[in-house]
Amino acid sequence: MNFAAQLFYSSYLSERLERLYSPRPALKGNEENDPFWQSCVQCHSSSRSTSYKCGPVSNGTAGRRPTLIEPERLKDFGEEELLNGDVKVHDTKVVGGPEIMLMEPPKTRRISEFRIIPRPPAQYLRFEDISAAAFRIQSAIQRTPCTYSRLSKQYGMEIYLKKEHLHYTGSVKERGVLYLLSSLTQEQQRKGVIVATDCNFSMAVAHHAVELKIPVFVIMPSCCSSPRLRTYRDYGAMVISYGSTGHDSQNHARHLAKENGYLYLEEDESAVYLAGLGTVGMEVYEQVPKVDAVIVPAAGQYGLLAGTAAAIKHLNSRILVIGVEPEGFPMLLQSLKTDSPIKDMHSSPNKKLYGDLKERSLGVNTFQLAKKLVDKVISVSEEETLVAMLRFQEFERSTVDTEGAMGLAAILAGQLPELRGKKVAVVVSSANMELELVRQCVDRALVLDDRVSKFSVQLGEWPGDMAKLLDILSREDVRLLDVCHRRHSDKSDLFKAKVECIVETRDKTQSAQLRKMLSERYPSICWLDR
Repeated sequence: MNFAAQLFYSSYLSERLERLYSPRPALKGNEENDPFWQSCVQCHSSSRSTSYKCGPVSNGTAGRRPTLIEPERLKDFGEEELLNGDVKVHDTKVVGGPEIMLMEPPKTRRISEFRIIPRPPAQYLRFEDISAAAFRIQSAIQRTPCTYSRLSKQYGMEIYLKKEHLHYTGSVKERGVLYLLSSLTQEQQRKGVIVATDCNFSMAVAHHAVELKIPVFVIMPSCCSSPRLRTYRDYGAMVISYGSTGHDSQNHARHLAKENGYLYLEEDESAVYLAGLGTVGMEVYEQVPKVDAVIVPAAGQYGLLAGTAAAIKHLNSRILVIGVEPEGFPMLLQSLKTDSPIKDMHSSPNKKLYGDLKERSLGVNTFQLAKKLVDKVISVSEEETLVAMLRFQEFERSTVDTEGAMGLAAILAGQLPELRGKKVAVVVSSANMELELVRQCVDRALVLDDRVSKFSVQLGEWPGDMAKLLDILSREDVRLLDVCHRRHSDKSDLFKAKVECIVETRDKTQSAQLRKMLSERYPSICWLDR
C-alpha cells in the first residue's frame, strides 16, 4: 500500500470513529430502518461497557466484527486478498524521516597549542637512484670481477679485490660518466660536450661520448704528454692543444662552451654522477657474500667513496665502509675534524703520482654523505702506496696506479688491525699511469721494501779479489744490478780500489742475511741509501 492510500485510509477511519463515539443524535424519519445506522448504534452501545485500547490501526475485523468498509472499496488502496469474505488484516505504521543530529561546534585552540612537525629533508642520493643507474648502464659497462687475493694468508684476512681498473679506459669513473651522459637531454647531446682536464674523468667522457654519438672536444695544454693526447684521439675525441697551463686550457674550454652551446664537464658531486659510481657498492655486496668491510680509495675526489657508502649502508648498515686518502693531501680527514669541508689545503702532494689534487675540492653534499655513512677514514704515505703497487705486480699480475693501490696500502701498512680474520673487499679504482713512471715507481718500491741494496767496499789490487766478491754474491742467489770499480779514489789507500754494487734480493729476509755475511767478510763495507 502506497503512502497516499495510507493517508486516505487513516483519515477515513478517523472520521468514522468520530461519528461512532459522538452522542447518539435523535432519529429523523426512517433512519431506524437503515442497516448501516443500526450497526453503528450497536457499536456505540458496546463501546460504553469496554474501555478503548490504543494500538495499531487495522482495516479488518477483530473478534469477527463486521467490516465497516465494503470489500470492493479496499481495492482503491492497493492489492488486497479476500479470505472467506473478509479482508486480510494489514498493519499500518507511519515512519518518520531520519533524525538529523547537529554536530557540536569545534573547540577553539590557540596557535601556541599547535605543534609544527618539520618535514624530513630530501635525501641527496637515494638507493633508488643508484638502482636506476645500474639498470641504465648495465648494457654498456662490464661487470668487473671481485676475486680472492693471494695476499689474504699473508695478512690474516680474506681480501677480495674489486678490479675496477679493468674497464675500457682503466678507471671506475666510466660508471658515473656513462650515466651522466645518458641523462642529458637530446638537445644537449646534439650540441656536444667539452672537457679540459687530463684525468680519468676526461678519458671516460671522451670514450663514452663517442659511443653515444655525442660530439666531444678535449682541450689540453701543451705540457700534456704525447701518449695521453694519442689516447684521447684513439677514443675518437676532437683534441685541441691550447695554452701552456691547465688554467689556460680550462678558460678556453669554458669560452668555447659559451659561444657554441657545448656542455662543459668537470668532475663534480652531481647526484647523477654519484649514483653511477655507487653501482660499485651494489656489485660488491652481490659478489662477496657476508662481507664485513669495504675499503674505498679517495684521492682528491670523493664521489666514489660517497656513492659506494650510500649503496652499502642501504643494503646492510653493519658493513664497515673505510675511506683511504693520501697522507700528503688529507682533505677529508681535516674536514671531519673541523666539521665542514675545507676549501684550501696547505700541502703539496706529488703531482706525478696523484695528479693536480689542489685543483679538486670537497663538495658540501659529498662531505655530508661521507660524514654520515663512512665509518673510518685513514691516510697512507707515498712509500706505502708504492709498495702496494709492487704487491699488485707480484701477486696479482696487474699494474695499477697510486690511486688504485691505496686501498691495499692501508692493509699492508697495518692500519686496520680490527679487520684481521674478517672478509674485506678492496676497490681497485684505476690503472692509468705512463710506462716510464711505472718503471720509476717499481724501482723505488724495491728499495723501500728492502729488496734493492747499495753498498761500497774496498778491495785490493791483487788479481781475483773482484772475482771473489762476485762469487759470493752468486752463491747467495743475489741479482747484481750495477757495479762500479773505481781506482785511486783515496790518497791514503794507494794500493786499493773502491767497488760500488747495487744488488736485488728476493725479500727482506734474504737482504738481512746478505748484509750479515758481507759485514763479517768485509769489515770496511759501507751500506748506502739510494
